[in-house]
Amino acid sequence: MDYVIDKLMTAIVATISLITLVFILQHYRFLNTLVSTVRSVFKENLAGKVVLITGASSGIGENLAYQYARRGARLALVARRAHRLQEVADGCEILGSPETVYILGDVSKIEDLDHLVTNAGVAPVCLFEDYDDITKGSPAMDINFWGSVYCTYFAQQHLKKSKGKIIVVASAAGWLHAPRMSFYSASKAALISFYETLRIEFGIQIGITIATPGLIRTEMTEGKFLSKEGKLEMDQEMKEVQVSVMPQESAENCAREIVDSACRGEKYVTVPTWTRTTLLWRVFWPEIIDWCYWMMLMSAPGSSPTDAPSKKMFHVVRGVKEFFSLDSSPVS
Repeated sequence: MDYVIDKLMTAIVATISLITLVFILQHYRFLNTLVSTVRSVFKENLAGKVVLITGASSGIGENLAYQYARRGARLALVARRAHRLQEVADGCEILGSPETVYILGDVSKIEDLDHLVTNAGVAPVCLFEDYDDITKGSPAMDINFWGSVYCTYFAQQHLKKSKGKIIVVASAAGWLHAPRMSFYSASKAALISFYETLRIEFGIQIGITIATPGLIRTEMTEGKFLSKEGKLEMDQEMKEVQVSVMPQESAENCAREIVDSACRGEKYVTVPTWTRTTLLWRVFWPEIIDWCYWMMLMSAPGSSPTDAPSKKMFHVVRGVKEFFSLDSSPVS
């Protein structure tokens, strides 16, 4: 009986879904475009608003701080590096923030809050089988996922009072599962699922914008990874494997798009925009994405992890660039 019910439900749901896609999708897209246009006209004014940003000492977090500062927001910046936070805070005040403070660690005592921006993150880069101690991958969940969750827990009552917003910096890695990024992808997928659930629970009380950046020019894409020993360090060789010759968006443009989308009340924002198409590939042709990752990022059995084809491609492209750079230089 259960077998018959399962087959019947499959046929019914598949039929309804197909009819919905054919007859409703165009109207849904038109309505979405209309709403987005209206939101663009009536964007939120951030002047004087209180914004807390985690992971604000570099990369996307630093540039988010500058974008909010340009719009006149009052800022509370959170990160681990005090000297970098002071520099970012000074820059924010120059750009127009009426008040900028920085906090090391505890954010539970923040009282007034309009926007919570959770951005702090680390990227463990190591094949799962190469870990000698599996707990060395736990900072990905502790910082990337639980760091955001704890901030949201302490901020939720303040955000409800102000009808505020949560801006979550997740990643396209939430659906693109590159080798050596298992813990990172898992933490970002968890972020997306968690805040999609909170969006339903909070309803209209708190707005939630989930940012899913692709490759952005930050310390991470320059090779600052969490090693299998649990140390945050620069690894140029692994950067050439994992990032290779893929184009990168600037952190400034990424931050601008995120803040603009949050002010419009958008539910999602992906930077660069073309990265959205990879979600379609993941849904309709997952085998092709998996095959491409395996072909480009995995080295032959028994060889060094840094002997992947993606690294060889990096050196070929760099050699070509150097050749044409020398060829085009003026002769003295």
